[in-house]
Amino acid sequence: MSKQIQIAIDGPAGAGKSTIAKIVAENLGFTYIDTGAMYRAVTYKAINENIELNNAEALESMLLKTVIDLKPSKSGQLVFLDGKDVTNLIRSNEVTANVSQVSAHPNIREILVKKQQELASNGGIVMDGRDIATHVLTEAELKIFMSASVEERAKRRFIDNEKRGIPSNMDTLIQEISLRDKLDSEREASPLVQAEDAIYLDTTELSIEQAADAILKLANEKME
Repeated sequence: MSKQIQIAIDGPAGAGKSTIAKIVAENLGFTYIDTGAMYRAVTYKAINENIELNNAEALESMLLKTVIDLKPSKSGQLVFLDGKDVTNLIRSNEVTANVSQVSAHPNIREILVKKQQELASNGGIVMDGRDIATHVLTEAELKIFMSASVEERAKRRFIDNEKRGIPSNMDTLIQEISLRDKLDSEREASPLVQAEDAIYLDTTELSIEQAADAILKLANEKME
């Protein structure tokens, strides 16, 4: 029987982490955990409850009374917030524009990181986010830092938004992604950086299948 390893995938917004991580998990029979969806769920609830996103104490108080569940389905991971399916709702432009501000709070990260570590404790996991290899799963057997050019990432987000029926503009997306890169890499709490032992994967010129195949090859090598 192959070893049930932990696979940590980090990288900036729009690098294709979630899509590729899902394929890798499915091929290996592993559980996929989209940590970004957890931060989006917190952001979505805070916006709906008119909580100031720069008020760390109010956000923490809200989060401690919040239940976030990630459930697999044939169409991918479903996100439930206090029992309600919010999978598509957390992908709105408003949530996307504000999630970096919420995820920058150390107390929010601490609570969610603990939950993420519990989910991954038995291995057989593919987890993606911004600080998985550097902070959440520091002992993961395989660490990947995935990126692509800002223009390519904006193009992917534009296509994804079209599929979801979310109106968007390419120039605006390029600006938003550039700003999010800056916010994610400069925040004090677990900034976006490549772990020293992570393998860099540039997906600019790769198809989804090619990127997934590259990670599957590395994963199978680790498990043999």
